[in-house]
Amino acid sequence: MKRLVALLLTLMSLYLCAEEIIVTGSTNGTGNVTWTSDNTYVLNGFVFVNDGQTLNIEAGTVVKAMTGEGAEASALIVARGGKIYAEGTKDEPIIFTSIVDDLTTPLDLRGLWGGLLILGNGVINNSSGEEQIEGIPETEPRGKFGGSDDNDNSGVIKYVSIRYGGTEIGSGNEINGLSLGAVGSETVLEHIEIVWNKDDGIEFFGGKPNVKYLACAFCGDDAIDYDLSFRGNGQFWFALQGEGLGEGERAGEHDGGTDPEDGTPYAIPNISNVTYIGSGFGGVNEDNQTFIFRDNAGGHYMNSIFYDFVKRAIEIEDLASGHDSRERLETGDLTLVNNLWFNCGSNDVSEMCKNEYEQVLFTEAERHNSIVDPNFVSISRTSNQMLNPRPMNNRVYENVNIPTDSWFDQVDYCGAFNPSDEAELWLAGWSFLSQFGYLDETVGIDENLSPVSVDLLNCYPNPFNPETNITFTLSKNEQIKLAIFNERGELVTNLYSGNLNSGNHSFKFDATGLTSGTYFYQLKTANSTYNKKMVLIK
Repeated sequence: MKRLVALLLTLMSLYLCAEEIIVTGSTNGTGNVTWTSDNTYVLNGFVFVNDGQTLNIEAGTVVKAMTGEGAEASALIVARGGKIYAEGTKDEPIIFTSIVDDLTTPLDLRGLWGGLLILGNGVINNSSGEEQIEGIPETEPRGKFGGSDDNDNSGVIKYVSIRYGGTEIGSGNEINGLSLGAVGSETVLEHIEIVWNKDDGIEFFGGKPNVKYLACAFCGDDAIDYDLSFRGNGQFWFALQGEGLGEGERAGEHDGGTDPEDGTPYAIPNISNVTYIGSGFGGVNEDNQTFIFRDNAGGHYMNSIFYDFVKRAIEIEDLASGHDSRERLETGDLTLVNNLWFNCGSNDVSEMCKNEYEQVLFTEAERHNSIVDPNFVSISRTSNQMLNPRPMNNRVYENVNIPTDSWFDQVDYCGAFNPSDEAELWLAGWSFLSQFGYLDETVGIDENLSPVSVDLLNCYPNPFNPETNITFTLSKNEQIKLAIFNERGELVTNLYSGNLNSGNHSFKFDATGLTSGTYFYQLKTANSTYNKKMVLIK
């Protein structure tokens, strides 16, 4: 909490003291320039880093953008041959946001400006070898991407938060929060967050970019999209979708080619250790699903967790003739191995997959896909400091097999976050989710404090209607708080707050008047927080 307050005070200080510098789009581009943290830079229109130019952005810098749609839209575009070095730090992240954002109050709005677009010379699989990036008019030649160099270097993006983007430039044509067009493997992309974007959070258009520590939250369309022969690597990716209509269609929309659809090289990225959380069954977003693979797309997902997708887990295009993503599955170009799935299509295999063929993903033992509750510490979609997607089920330590590519971190668990309560969430300290109090950032118990043993048991009965008993054991006299929250993380009731002696304790929870659904009971002591899930069925 102290770090959050310090970050907020720092951002307020920068905002109040910084001079606003308007950067207007022109054919000249930005030139070779450094944007410094003692100023706020305001994008006015499409601002390009041209071929041969380098834009440096200091840690702690805030870049804002004018509002507007169509020809009045604002965005930052790094053209082919241009470079951007936006190297924030955990204590001083770089923020891209809207001019209407005062950095102190979350807006919960989308489409206020464009986004960040990086274009490179990597390989794509359409017939011409190059393409115009989504969101930039065809009349703008600097919007082209694609070439023959998969090792292309567009610079560095680290500890960057991109907020409230995705404005429309035409009917059904919005800009992604972060667009990577044929970006090469020498580009460094780490600790990137996209929140409240109107379109997709991030979209990969071919090339071989490698991205580590990526978060996409509350985006209006898909969290993560790839297309046009994307063949990069990904590790530690997190997607969180909202409960309302239009708050996330899929965690992953994965397409192969467009012109032609069966163009090579195929889109076959390697992605490990992701946690994708859908809209949940407590909301109204009934079209929410985990994946769609189509247009001959492949890809390898492994050691990951997929949770709370109402519609289904997987849809794989199966055409009557010609190449398709089902063929990629049959040839081994599409694999889903050693993943945990829960609350996807009501946990029924016949509902999790669109057709019978795809059930092989769950019936072939060697794939090690399990329909099992990861037992997250807590899931919340509101700013109540209860978002803690650490899995507590020991299944996450089984069958882990990280790719041998030296780019990957060799960890021993599934999912995007280290399950140990001694490990800090990698979103802590620098992200929107951290700044505005979404995260539960509790880390272990202070070694200087007296050890406390608390055993919070599963309630009984569970499922229940309308009453259940919550029991726990304290090893010493403690000041505790026992509370009930709904699936959205909203407080339902406080059962007890005060001192308790050591020993066994039991409290009855009466859910008369509540609707069926998933609830959480939380026990807080002076040093720790414990959460467990219960289900009310009426």
